[in-house]
Amino acid sequence: MKALILVGGFGTRLRPLTLSLPKPLVDFANKPMILHQIEALKAIGVTEVVLAINYQPEVMLNFLKDFEAKLGIKITCSQEKEPLGTAGPLALARDELIDESGEPFFVLNSDVISEFPLKKMLDFHKAHGKEASIMVTKVDEPSKYGVVVMNEKTGQVERFVEKPKIFVGNKINAGIYLLNPSVLDRIPLKPTSIEKQIFPQIALDKELYAMVLPGFWMDIGQPRDYLSGLRLYLNSLRNVGSPKLACGVHIVGNVLIDENAQIGEGCLIGPDVAVGPGCVVESGVRLSRCTVMRGARVKRHACVTGSIVGWHSTVGQWARVENMTILGEDVHVGDEVYSNGGVVLPHKEIKTNINKPEIVM
Repeated sequence: MKALILVGGFGTRLRPLTLSLPKPLVDFANKPMILHQIEALKAIGVTEVVLAINYQPEVMLNFLKDFEAKLGIKITCSQEKEPLGTAGPLALARDELIDESGEPFFVLNSDVISEFPLKKMLDFHKAHGKEASIMVTKVDEPSKYGVVVMNEKTGQVERFVEKPKIFVGNKINAGIYLLNPSVLDRIPLKPTSIEKQIFPQIALDKELYAMVLPGFWMDIGQPRDYLSGLRLYLNSLRNVGSPKLACGVHIVGNVLIDENAQIGEGCLIGPDVAVGPGCVVESGVRLSRCTVMRGARVKRHACVTGSIVGWHSTVGQWARVENMTILGEDVHVGDEVYSNGGVVLPHKEIKTNINKPEIVM
């Protein structure tokens, strides 16, 4: 089987992290976002993944080369010369997606995180025998989204309603599809929306079915949702292992600590924390609802909460970093500095307090 991942463009919503790496390579729960998807695809028998991309394809392929060999899966890029929306990239990659077997192929949005129940979706698709399947997820406020109206018993999609003012359903597109090759005949090689142009036509022909996604789902393409997605992801894990910790370290709730991280004495860590490889967390540190990425250091008695500490950054002694502060790569926060929602571009040194959400250039 084959799969296409819609990698997209510049990842502006996740800056400053995407100033250093393309969005799919940004760490999520201690490994690149896109690796969560590639591993799930490999687990259900996908042998080739095509990355639909219009930004830094060489960076993506070079980064994933080691994973390609390790996982035993072929990874290629289909590069857009111009943005083609969410359907045009499928037409561009037509030759890579179609083979003699005529098997369906998966399509995933790169910034979606879930438990990826792809085997269940494959069984669902084979059972209804139609042209296309989409995964949908339930939301509490459907008026904010495009709603998928479907037959609750059979799963057949009837129509799509964009941001309905009256209740028509609570299911939205989860960005995970399984499509027969014939769907490619419907897609022109030009900027096209699969959600607004292609799927409604397939639904009109009664060839589109929706499966309700079991478990959690989150689009992690912006910082607040990234941290919400981390909480949901950590909650979904079973028997998360942590390295041997120093005396007096107290873990609260769900925590993921890489085995190559160093945690000092007397730290309080959790809930909902990921500490990446090569990180150093010195004694007396408090971490909660945050990510500390590869190679970062949090010095003695510092506090990081509700924030993201980028690669190889430093949080000084007794510093406080909170309220959706996002530190880009190689940012150094001085001792006793307070950051309240600062967004700091890479390679900066912060010596004075940031008392309100602002971008530090």
